[in-house]
Amino acid sequence: MSYLLLVIIVLALGLGTQSYINSQYRKWSKVPISTRMTGAEAARRMLDANGLAAARIDCIAGSLTDNFDPRSQVLHLSQDVYNGTSVAATAVACHEAGHAVQHARGYTPARVRMALVPAVNFAANIWIFLLIAGIFLNLAGLVWASIILFGVAVLFQIVTLPVEFDASHRALETISASGVNAGELSGASTVLRAAALTYVASTLSSVLQLLYFVGMARD
Repeated sequence: MSYLLLVIIVLALGLGTQSYINSQYRKWSKVPISTRMTGAEAARRMLDANGLAAARIDCIAGSLTDNFDPRSQVLHLSQDVYNGTSVAATAVACHEAGHAVQHARGYTPARVRMALVPAVNFAANIWIFLLIAGIFLNLAGLVWASIILFGVAVLFQIVTLPVEFDASHRALETISASGVNAGELSGASTVLRAAALTYVASTLSSVLQLLYFVGMARD
């Protein structure tokens, strides 16, 4: 596989999945949730039900910038999700609350992911420089070192997949228990499935890049 073809595949996967999540999020953002709760209220209820009354929920700028910070125990929800009363807002908010529940219960993949963060931060900042240096200086050792570091980042993405899938599963269980109708539950599932596809596509792209670099180093 040529590197140009690899770049085209990676770009296609990234743009395609991003377009899909954006379209599904916009679609279900227009559909009101029958609970009439905002995303922040839905997340708060899920947190409290799981003994996480101390966890804080903050409103942040941006769109689909929602995240949970396990270090500060803060759930960050974008403005549309924080204040929104739509199916999409509820789905995203409960998904992020699902990450908080994972952290509180010591969900193993989430713990492994957290443990990899320092190594990934180091690898992400240095692997490309080692690769370029190894290629220009014709030093196979540097090339392989860069590939190993990139492999750490790929491992992090692979471990992230079950973490994301599980958070969505927890979210859908909570939404289902809130008494929404089948159409709303299906919409929430669609939004979360679209979001999961972005992680799958990103991981697949990284795996393909890793395989390319390994093949290049062997030649």
